[in-house]
Amino acid sequence: MKEKRRKKPEILAPAGSMESLRAAVAAGCDAVYIGGSLFGARAYADNPRGGAMLEAIRYCHLHGVKLYMTVNTLVKNAELYGQLYDFIKPYYEEGLDAAIVQDVGVLRFLHHHFPGLELHASTQCDIRTPEKAQFLEAVGFSQLVLARELSIDEISAITDAVKVPVECFVHGALCVSYSGRCQASELLRSRSANRGECAQICRLPYDLTDA
Repeated sequence: MKEKRRKKPEILAPAGSMESLRAAVAAGCDAVYIGGSLFGARAYADNPRGGAMLEAIRYCHLHGVKLYMTVNTLVKNAELYGQLYDFIKPYYEEGLDAAIVQDVGVLRFLHHHFPGLELHASTQCDIRTPEKAQFLEAVGFSQLVLARELSIDEISAITDAVKVPVECFVHGALCVSYSGRCQASELLRSRSANRGECAQICRLPYDLTDA
């Protein structure tokens, strides 16, 4: 059997502000991902807005680094047809390298209006089987960010099942159960993780009791 050719991994760093973006670039990452003022899963981060995001794209490209922007919340119809186009357009024209997406409606919208923009399936898509990965590859995602709870063997099986690049988390906080689809924050704090408002309920201290 012909051995699958291995590529050098891309080191992708998270950035929650311009300060952390500059630090990631200085540390030698290949790409960064960061949210803007709308539609990102980290609504409470110090995300760059408007012209600051354009500056971030230019800064990364000046240093040979890619910038991926998170557009990974679930989007309402009024937002899809009322805000999303005007939000993405200036960043697309500036050379945004990719958008990280959860909502398949957003995927279809961006494919239609912004041809050539790479679209990565967010970890919120909950990719944990080869079949799910193959489906998302077929609908047009150019890179798949796997669920964060997978074993090495599960990651390997998914990687072998698709042709597009596969991304996995190697450091940082993990959701307790399903990546990005937990309802605990909504139920206990009225803050939806799928709308960028996760209250990080799973990171609170807990005791195990036998009732």
